[in-house]
Amino acid sequence: MLKGISGNVLILGLVSFLTDVSSEMIYPLLPLFLTSVLGAGPAFLGIIEGVAESTAAFLKLVSGIVSDRLPGRKGLVLAGYGLSALVRPLIALATGPLAVLGVRFADRVGKGIRTSPRDALIADSVDPSIRGTAFGFHRSMDHAGAIVGPLLATALLAWYVRDLRTVFWLAAIPGILAVVLIALRVREVPRHHSADGSLRLLVPRGGLRRYLLILFVFTLGNSTDAFLLLRAGQLGVGPAQIPLLWTFFHLVKMLTATPFGALSDRIGRRGVIVAGWGVYALAYLGFALAATQLQIWLLFAVYGLFYGLTEGVEKALLVDLARPEERGSAFGWYNGAIGVGALPASLLFGLLWERFGAAAAFGCGAGLALLAAVLLLLLVQPADSAAAV
Repeated sequence: MLKGISGNVLILGLVSFLTDVSSEMIYPLLPLFLTSVLGAGPAFLGIIEGVAESTAAFLKLVSGIVSDRLPGRKGLVLAGYGLSALVRPLIALATGPLAVLGVRFADRVGKGIRTSPRDALIADSVDPSIRGTAFGFHRSMDHAGAIVGPLLATALLAWYVRDLRTVFWLAAIPGILAVVLIALRVREVPRHHSADGSLRLLVPRGGLRRYLLILFVFTLGNSTDAFLLLRAGQLGVGPAQIPLLWTFFHLVKMLTATPFGALSDRIGRRGVIVAGWGVYALAYLGFALAATQLQIWLLFAVYGLFYGLTEGVEKALLVDLARPEERGSAFGWYNGAIGVGALPASLLFGLLWERFGAAAAFGCGAGLALLAAVLLLLLVQPADSAAAV
């Protein structure tokens, strides 16, 4: 299934695995650390996450555009991963909530710098015939790290250390290994790039613009997954089971991303994405109607299938629609559209849940997913794809 995958893609997949191991050793423990050790409340946690994710979304747009105007993308990728690896473990030194805010902000700056150039470098590094496989593999490695990180932190706390700060320091090890891998093994790919150093922030045209707008429509119905965990809790899934449910969810995503990415290489991207958004709608309707714990576990499996069908394939279609010299910018706008849509999506979902109940909130999300699927079929055609170089 991985035939033809280049060394760059393999190494960047391993880098994402190690980075997610590092970050997921820390961030599931962050609410506990903030509240029980530093004395912060839930509102401050919300401020931290809002500032962090908004920063990352903006910088993903800028770094993608910048990378198209540089002769190589590796420098931005290395800088982004290096900054995150350097600052993330410094949470261990925090003596107050503001210090955690600073570290989290710097970590997301690193993510914003690296993400779009990294995805563009993956696109530059593979043959067009296996783009879906490449991006699916990368997402699978990312989800594998999201499984290993929390399990490793749990094992350390259960048997080897008694202090959250020690776990945070140990999380530096996989992060540093990721940076070393980039420095030693990732290679620049010869490509055409713009000699114009100006930052032109115009939205791409044609099929690519329509695709980005459709993704924004879908994102408006794709609220934070924390609401799914809240729904699970309402239906009797206890606190001790939530981490297991979350690990199971990531396992489904890890196992399905590469096969569905490869499927899109054979049968086309649109059909796979439309199927994924259809699965999303079914899952959301299921969460609206669920009444038992068993149904919740099954729905999380279905919801994980949605991620497998869409995460890598959406990126592969983006590359299909973009000209080679604008791939970084395309990924910047892709991440920007998702980042801008995510905040109102969660606000809308929470408001609907509070005013009209969970069924109305999940139903709205399902409806927007189906609308986006119809728009994708009508407005984005295979003939819109740019010539691959």
